Amino acid sequence: MMTFPNIDPVIFAIGPLQVRWYGLMYVLGFAATLLLVKYQIKRFNFKELDVHFENLNLVLIISLVLGGRLGYVLFYNLPYYYNNPLEILATWQGGMSFHGGMLGLIIGGVIFCRKKGLDFWRAADIYTVTIPIGLGLGRIGNFLNGELYGRVTDVAWGMVFPGGGPLPRHPSQLYEAFLEGVILFCILWFLKDKQNPPASWPSGSMMAICMILYGIFRIFIEFFREPDAHLGFIAAGITMGQLLSSLMIAAGVILFLVRRRQTK
Repeated sequence: MMTFPNIDPVIFAIGPLQVRWYGLMYVLGFAATLLLVKYQIKRFNFKELDVHFENLNLVLIISLVLGGRLGYVLFYNLPYYYNNPLEILATWQGGMSFHGGMLGLIIGGVIFCRKKGLDFWRAADIYTVTIPIGLGLGRIGNFLNGELYGRVTDVAWGMVFPGGGPLPRHPSQLYEAFLEGVILFCILWFLKDKQNPPASWPSGSMMAICMILYGIFRIFIEFFREPDAHLGFIAAGITMGQLLSSLMIAAGVILFLVRRRQTK
């Protein structure tokens, strides 16, 4: 059994203001995304996107936070937040849904691109290949918070998490950081050239592949992750994360096929 590092989730505090590791992970994820998107804009000569780069980033950040938080509220704990609506604003306590965040990004991106006359699918692909960085860092933030831990296990690397009882559990946050972060990023970054001129795949392909692979990885890891205590299993041992990820896989497959047909 390995020892949980038990790091204080608060890096430092100035009066009532607290700087937390969880929040820092989001900041680092945003920073990495901006740098890599800027790199791709120059490499693939997407001048139209460069003109609106700063404004689009602001819209996407707001859309991600709103979508991620509202997704968690609606999908994972609606009764609690219905009775405690002010707690919806307490994002520093954790509680963000990737599936909700993805919907938020799509909606915000579509609206902005239509208003500015940008190619949404091409812009979406450029941003999508950077998403795993934020995902991986976010899972590390979950690990440092001691939240979203795994199921009870007897593997040598099991950990006893604060609030997780006396038995060792899978550090499933680290599994997710590796698969949804490192592995997914490497695959998408390797494939990104296929949807930029001269491209062999239609624009929108990176977005579709990200949805499909994330869904597969998430469904797999959910077998090691402890379901939310207030939610448990939806039915027949299926978790909410697996249900939402199955829908995401289906949406990704449909998107890939539709974009391929539209661009023939």
